[in-house]
Order: sequence, then C-alpha cells, then structure tokens
Amino acid sequence: MSAARPLTTLRAIALTAALPLLLTACGYGSDAKKDDAPAKANVAADAKKLSASEVRIGYFPNLTHATALVGLQEGLIAKELGATTIKPQSFNAGPSEIEALNGGSLDIGFIGPSPSINAYVKSKGSNLRIISGSASGGVKLVVNPAKIKTLDDLKGKKIATPQKGNTQDVAFLNWIAEKGWTVDPESGKGDVSVVRTDNKVTPDAFKQGSIDGAWVPEPTASKLVADGGAVLLDETTLWPDKKFVITNIIVSQKFLTEHPDVVEAVLTGTVKTNAWINANPDKAKASANAKLAAEGGKPLDAKVIDPAWPSILLTNDPLAATLKTQSEWAVKAKLIEQPDLGGIYDLKLLNKVLKAAGQPEVSDAGLGAK
Repeated sequence: MSAARPLTTLRAIALTAALPLLLTACGYGSDAKKDDAPAKANVAADAKKLSASEVRIGYFPNLTHATALVGLQEGLIAKELGATTIKPQSFNAGPSEIEALNGGSLDIGFIGPSPSINAYVKSKGSNLRIISGSASGGVKLVVNPAKIKTLDDLKGKKIATPQKGNTQDVAFLNWIAEKGWTVDPESGKGDVSVVRTDNKVTPDAFKQGSIDGAWVPEPTASKLVADGGAVLLDETTLWPDKKFVITNIIVSQKFLTEHPDVVEAVLTGTVKTNAWINANPDKAKASANAKLAAEGGKPLDAKVIDPAWPSILLTNDPLAATLKTQSEWAVKAKLIEQPDLGGIYDLKLLNKVLKAAGQPEVSDAGLGAK
C-alpha cells in the first residue's frame, strides 16, 4: 500500500435514480470557477509534446484536495505535462464537477467517492474511471461539550451531516445502527436527530445552538472546535489501519482512451506532489493555504488549519476496499440498491507510475476495468 504519512472520507455511495446527486463530503455550495493563475512550471521551447494541447483539471478548494492545491500551486503537475497546458477549474460540490465531466468541459477531477459512484452507476459504467487515490481521513464528530460528554449522550441530540446520503451521512447512520439505535434515513428522525446541513452553514448553526454537534470533514470540524466544540470521535479510529478514502482522482473515459499519455503525466505529477508534501510538510501546508487564499480571498486561520492538516492522510492508494465497504453501508441504510461497481477503477497507469518511482503497486479490490 502506497501512502504518505499523515498530513491533514469517505464512505462511497451510489444513489438510485430516485435520489439526487450528492455533494462530496467536503463540498461547499455548487458553483464552479476557472482558475486563471499562471502555472509555476517553466515550459521550455523544446518541452515534450503530448497527445493533447491542454488538460482540464477540476478540484475543490478544500484541504482534502491538498494534492491538487499543492500540485497546482507549486507547478509540480504542470512540470510533467511539458507543452500541454493545464486548465484548472475549482468546484464546490460533486454534482457540478460530475456535470462538467459528463458535458465534456472537464477531463480529470479530484472528487469524493460518493459522486464518483453515483455517476458511475447512473451511467451504467460509461462516463468515468477512478484512476488514483488522493486522500484519506479528516472526518470527525465534533460536539457541544456542555451538552454531550460521552458517545451515549448523542441519543436524543441533534447532529448535523453534510447531506442526506453523502459519505459522512452514511457513516453516521451506520454508526448509529451499530449502537442499536434507529433513525429513519429519509427524514433523519429517530433516536438521534440527523440534521442535513450544508458544511458552509454548519458553524453558524453550531454557534446558534440549533445543532448539538456534527459528523463532518475538515476544515469544518476544526472550525467547530475553534468555536468551542470538542472532538468526541475521529472516524479514522473506526477503520482497519485507520484509513478510508475521502478523495479520488477520476477521469473521463473518453479522455483516458484518447490521451493516456496525458493522464499518465498528470498521475506522475500527483505522485511526485504527494512525495514533496511528505518531505516538506510545513511548506506544503503553507502552499495549500496560499492556494486556498487565492481561491477564497483569505487563508484559513492557524487555529483551523494547524489541527486540520495533520488529520488528513495523502495517499496514492485509492483504498478500494473501503469504497466497497462504504457502498455496503449505504445499501444497509436502505439509501441505495446493491450497485454493480465492477470496472469503476482503472489503476494500470497509476501502477506503472508507482513502479517507475520504486513504490508498491496498489489494489482495485476486484473492482477494476476488465
């Protein structure tokens, strides 16, 4: 298994046609915008020519997308592309990124497992492939310590998740079921009130007392802590090896078929980016925050980014077995029917890049393209 050490999730979900497209676990809103900042890579006049003149890469302005943030900020991905230009585009939610991929305006994207699986299942496996992992972890249960002191105290309380059926929502519903409590997955009503609240408004809801806590990704979790919350549970403690997928790299199947050399170059850049982050954690944190500042107008406060950053593990491994488990939890919660995920992964190019870098190959857990 190839993984960088902890720096700063996801339960993968495929919704049936009756359910809406999901936000990724760390999504904020739904708009997308182009990033017109110049790349840092110096492209020589004799730079290598690839099969596409440009590649359009999507990502979220969130810490769980640190590989994209740092790779773009430092020019590490652009360097591998030679004369091929990167056209970056930032998104705030999974549906808009998937729509761009389906519509042909995006080639490669950093995104959570939930929208990846949803889109794959709804298209009957025709629109995308997961080609690499990117991040694990970074999800916490943060509560009002005046109201909740132990996990048993959650019964009867109002706990927020980002959206019905999203990865944190399914993880929390599964945790509730394992406690022997019951909650209606559609309404969120039951022994615990599951309040579906957009991450961008969760901190205000917490400060106003309309929720008692939240099962959320970073940096929302650390924002709640900065507002007086306490971490009651880190989701990594519930997983074998303390790893579970929160961010994947996906590609349009059409682009993968027509431009495998460009996809390989991007993956070479992401693998080298994760290695650079691992070797330079403080510089990488500053680089990610600089990119976030360029996206949102201001950087994250130190009291938010400092605790959030080490809770996320950047990894080339897609942790495919955890995606399968997450999907099973969604079925168990009766949010989806049993999905056919065969072929959702195509890790051939990633494993080629990893082998060239002297790193171990990674597994698709039996869900690879035939």
